[in-house]
Amino acid sequence: MKLRRLTASAAVLFSASSALADGDAVAGAAVFKKCAVCHTATEHENHVGPSLMGVIGRPVATVPDYNYSPAMKAFGADGKVWDEALLRKYLPSPQFLVKGTKMTFPGLKSDKDLENLIAYLKSPAAAH
Repeated sequence: MKLRRLTASAAVLFSASSALADGDAVAGAAVFKKCAVCHTATEHENHVGPSLMGVIGRPVATVPDYNYSPAMKAFGADGKVWDEALLRKYLPSPQFLVKGTKMTFPGLKSDKDLENLIAYLKSPAAAH
């Protein structure tokens, strides 16, 4: 009996941590408001920054008709692709990872905000 309760408790905890690890696209849309000053995630239109629509899985510094900084071009020159792992390194401190980037955003300090933002970038339509 105790083993069953322990197993059930572990399953609940595991599913809760999995949900957190996946983030919440709706909450991520709220976090994205910090980014929306310069970017869009729902249109292929560049603003001050490049469109982030489809950013996950896209090679770094490859949005057509966007003038990337030399630092960002150099950062992506070896074929880096924006995936969840790279975004987790970049978004907490863009200027630290890509010294000389034009992006002045100070970064996301909350792991929860980071997870939620990534969930939103993966599927902006899921937030509506």
